[in-house]
This record gives sequence, C-alpha cells and structure tokens, in this order.
Amino acid sequence: MKNQMTAAVEEHYASVARGETSCCGAPADAVAKTIGYSEEELALAGDANLGLGCGNPLALTEIRPGMTVLDLGSGAGFDAFLALARVGPTGRVIGVDMTDDMLSLARQNAEKRGVTNIEFRKGFIESLPVESASVDYVISNCVINLSSDKPAVFREIARVLKPGGHFAVSDIVLLKPLPDALARDISAYVGCISGASLINDYLSMALSSGLSDLSIPRIATGSQLMQVLSPQDIASGGSSCCGSTVSISVKNPDDMVRQASEALASIKLHGRR
Repeated sequence: MKNQMTAAVEEHYASVARGETSCCGAPADAVAKTIGYSEEELALAGDANLGLGCGNPLALTEIRPGMTVLDLGSGAGFDAFLALARVGPTGRVIGVDMTDDMLSLARQNAEKRGVTNIEFRKGFIESLPVESASVDYVISNCVINLSSDKPAVFREIARVLKPGGHFAVSDIVLLKPLPDALARDISAYVGCISGASLINDYLSMALSSGLSDLSIPRIATGSQLMQVLSPQDIASGGSSCCGSTVSISVKNPDDMVRQASEALASIKLHGRR
C-alpha cells in the first residue's frame, strides 16, 4: 500500500511525464547543463531529457561495452539511454520506475530509437523487479532521497549487483538538519528537499547494506546547489531540483531559504558490492 509521500511523488512525476508540470521554469537542456551534462550527452538523450535530477550520475563512471546497467527511477529514460550508448549492442540497460506515465514515455522513446537491448520495468526501488547478482552497474539520479525506506533501497542495490559490481548515484543530502517547517512540507519532499538524509546517515545506510569502497567524487553546496534550487523559487512557490512546487508559508521566508541553502548538498556517491 502506498503511503502519502509515495503517492505524492508518483502523482507529481506523472504530471511531469504528461507535460503538465516542468522543472525550475527553465528549459530542460539548461537545467541539465547546470547539473553536469555535456552537449554531447544532451544530443544523445534528446527528448528523454525532462530537466529533472540533481547531477550526472554517469560522470566519472567506468561503464564499459557489454555491461548490464540498472537505472533506479529511470523516468523518461534520460540516463538509461546515455548508459545504453556506453554499453553498446552487446550490453543491456534496465530502467525501473513506479510511474505508469513515465514508463509509457520511456518505452515510446526506446521504440523511436529502434533499440531492443533496453527495457523499462514497473516497480519500486525498495523492492526491485530484478534478479539477484545480475547487474554490473547501478545508477540513480536524485531518486533515493525520495524514498521513505532508504535502507531498503541500498539493500536492493547490494542484492542486484554482481560481486564486485559498482554503483554511482547523484543525490541530495543534508549537511545539517532542515528547519522544521520545511522538513514537514510534503511538496518539499517531492522536490528532493525534506526527504534528504544527513550525509553521515546516508553513508551509514549504504555501508550497512554491504556496499563498500564508498567515495564522493563531487559535492555541490550552498550557492552551487542553488543554481538548481533557486532561493527565489523556494520562497515564492516555484520549482525545485526535481521539478516540484515548494510552497512555504512562514513569516520570514528569506531566513528559511538561507537555512535550507546552508543545509543542502548535491553529491555523487560511488561504491561497489
């Protein structure tokens, strides 16, 4: 049974897939460039780029031809198609998403490209519809922070990875606790803000699941992150990093924005089973 948070997340991303909601009020390519995608990657992704995410999980990865790659929360297939270009015709890519509208869009995008070694499965990242020890590389972009059971997500990553397999995720974490009013806001949760965990807790969850050799090759904080999470947007009810609307009714929104910007960070986390 879906909880309130999961239902809110699913409905929001369904609206993005249907074209009823966009991210950050900016063109999708502009958002993607801000969070680390190259012109070449944007050209490869084409209309699968919906301007979502908080980083480029494929940056600094060693995805090679012939590998099997799993994309958690694959959306319209942006990162999945970029991974497909790396694994080539001898490799395979699996995308998992819980939203029917996103899955439909991703499958349409695959059909337009005429590719057969990519598939998009319906499922939850806390209980992946993927065989154990069957994946070489797991990627994810600003999705794990949306889960209400993050330890289960990391356990699933460890389960599906082959021994020695790797993962690379981009995500939002906290350097310190959020203001209570923001942390309680469901729309902030959908937008990757109040669902974020403290960075030490986030790393502990990964380690406890059996994942190892953790490294953080990139972290963006403060003003860097606010290129995507605009203070004006947060305070006025605009869009946040993952395309959601965050409406905050407080007496001093500027102070809350300042506190949020000091607490949030966008990281890339790499590791292996």
